[in-house]
Amino acid sequence: MNRQTYTILTGFAAVCILFGLLIWRLYDLQFVKADTFELSSRRQQKAIIPEPAQRGFIVDARGRLLAASNVSYTVFAEPRRFENTEAIKIAALQLHDLLQVPGHEICRLIDSASNPGYAPLLSDVDILTRDAVVQAGIPGISIETRWKRRYLAGRLTSHVVGFIGTEQTGLAGLEFQYDRLLRGSDGKSVFVVDALRRPIAAAPTDRVESIDGQSLIVTIDASIQEFVRSALLKKMQEYEAQAAVGIVMDPYTGAVLAMVSLPDFDPENFTRTDPEHLKNRAICDVYEPGSIFKPIVAAIALDSGSIGFNEKFDCENGYFARYRIGEFGNKHFGLMNVREILSHSSNVGMAKIGLQMGQKNLYDGLRMFGFGQRTGIDLPGEEAGILHPLNRWSGWSVTRIPFGHEISVTALQMAQAYCILANGGSLVRPHIVRAVVDRHGNITELRQPSAGAGYILKPEVARWIVQDALTAVVNDGTGDQAALKNCQVWGKTGTANIALPGGGYDTRNYISSFVGGAPAQKPAVVVLVSIVRPNRALGKGYSGGRVAAPVVREILEKTLPYLGVIEYPKPTAEPPAAALQPRR
Repeated sequence: MNRQTYTILTGFAAVCILFGLLIWRLYDLQFVKADTFELSSRRQQKAIIPEPAQRGFIVDARGRLLAASNVSYTVFAEPRRFENTEAIKIAALQLHDLLQVPGHEICRLIDSASNPGYAPLLSDVDILTRDAVVQAGIPGISIETRWKRRYLAGRLTSHVVGFIGTEQTGLAGLEFQYDRLLRGSDGKSVFVVDALRRPIAAAPTDRVESIDGQSLIVTIDASIQEFVRSALLKKMQEYEAQAAVGIVMDPYTGAVLAMVSLPDFDPENFTRTDPEHLKNRAICDVYEPGSIFKPIVAAIALDSGSIGFNEKFDCENGYFARYRIGEFGNKHFGLMNVREILSHSSNVGMAKIGLQMGQKNLYDGLRMFGFGQRTGIDLPGEEAGILHPLNRWSGWSVTRIPFGHEISVTALQMAQAYCILANGGSLVRPHIVRAVVDRHGNITELRQPSAGAGYILKPEVARWIVQDALTAVVNDGTGDQAALKNCQVWGKTGTANIALPGGGYDTRNYISSFVGGAPAQKPAVVVLVSIVRPNRALGKGYSGGRVAAPVVREILEKTLPYLGVIEYPKPTAEPPAAALQPRR
C-alpha cells in the first residue's frame, strides 16, 4: 500500500469514528439522558417558595408570654429585574414616599446587592406599609413574609428562655433544649415562573403545608422571677459585686419558680453581648460552697448513725492544730452540739463530725444527694461539679469537705440538696418545663419524680435539720438578717473562698451565700442567693450573713404573700409592663 492510499484510508477511518461518536452523542442526549434534561428544564420553570412553620410559644406558670413568633414583613428588591440604572431610580423614587428611606440609599442597596434575586430594603415594616407597597405594584419590588422571634420578658428570663439564631434554630436556654419541639416542620409552595423568575401560576400538587411547632408551659413565675432579679440587682450594685445568682424552688416537686443569673442580657440583641454574660451561672459555674454545705454533711452523719442529735464536740478553742483548721473570723468555740455547730458555723466542729463518720459514709451520702453528677434539669450546659472518688481523697479530705472545701458544686445542686432537707428527705429533680402544648391546644404534662418517690434521708433527720438546727441559725446565729417577723425562716449562711486555678485560695475575694426557706414547719419554697466577689474595700462586710441573707429575706417577703402562704398585704411589684410587651 502506497503512502497516498494509506493517508486516504486513515482519513476515512477518522471521519467514520467522528460520525460514530456524534451519532452516539445524539442518541445519548435524546434517549439515555432525556429524563435528566426534562427534569432540569422543569426545575428551571419552577420556583420553590418556603413556608416556615410558626415556632411554638413559651409561657410562664401563669400563662404570661415569655417568647412568641410574630409575622414580620420585609420589603426587598430583585436586582435582576431592573434593566438599567434609570429603572432603579424610578423604583427608588416611588419607595421613598412609602418607606421614608432616602432614594439614594435604596439605589445603593440594589446596586451593591450580591444576590441578584434578593436585596432587602427595609425590615419589620407594619401592615399598612406592606399593603401600600403591594398596591403600588412597583416592578422588581416584593414583600417577604417571615416569622420574627420576640422575647416579651426581655432580660428577666434571658438565661432560662435563651434565644434563636438567624436560621430560626435554638442556640441557648429552652430554645436550644426543646428546639425540635418548638421548631415544627417547614412547608413550601411551588410556582411556574417566566424567564425572569416571576411567578406565573401555582402548582398546588407540589405544595407541602407547614406544621407549626409545639409550645411550652414552664414552671418559672415571671412575678417571682422579678422579685429575685430586682433584689439581686440592688444588692449586686450596692456591693459592686462581679455577679449574682438566685434560685427559688418548690421543694416538693422540684419545679424551678425562678432562676436568675446576673449579669444578664437582651435576648433580641445577644450578638452584642459579652459572651461571659450569656452564661447561666446557676448551672454552669462550679465553686467550693463553703459553709452552706455544712447542713448536708450533718444530715448524712445523723442519718448514718455516726453521730447523735445531742452529741457534743470539742471545737478546740477555734483551731484544730492537727489538721490546721481554724474558724472564720478567728472565733473561739469550746464544746458544742450539732445545733450549735451549725448555728455558729464552726469549721472545727464539722471537721470532727467528718472524722467520726469516716470517708465512705461521707462519700456515699454525698453521692446520694447528687453531688458530682448533673441534676438533669432541662437546660443546656449544666456542669456536674467535682466530687473526687475515694481513691483520690487526701488524708485531710474527710475534714475539709464537711465545711465545703475540696468539693465543687453548682448553685442548682445546692438548691436541690436543700429541697431534700425541706421536703422530709426525698430526692426531687429540678425542672423548668411543666407541660407541652401541641398546635391543636392539647396539653401533655411532663411527669417528674416528686417528693416521696425515693427517700435518701430519714424524715426525722430532715425535719430536725430544718426545724431545729437551721431555725437556730436564723434565730440565734449567723443568719439573723434573713428573719421575718411573722414567719419562721430557716437556712444557712456561707462565705466561701474562691479556689485559684493553680491551687490555693484567693484571700481577697469570696462568694457570699444564703440558702434556706420558709415556713419551717412546712416549707413552701427553697431560696438560694449567691453574691460573687462583693467589694471588701467598701467596708460594708462580705459574709453570707451580711450580704446574701438580707436578699433572701426580701425575696421571701414578696414571694410568700404572693403565693398565699402568709397573710399580710401582697406586694405590688409585678413584672414591669414594658418588660412584657413586644419590643419595636
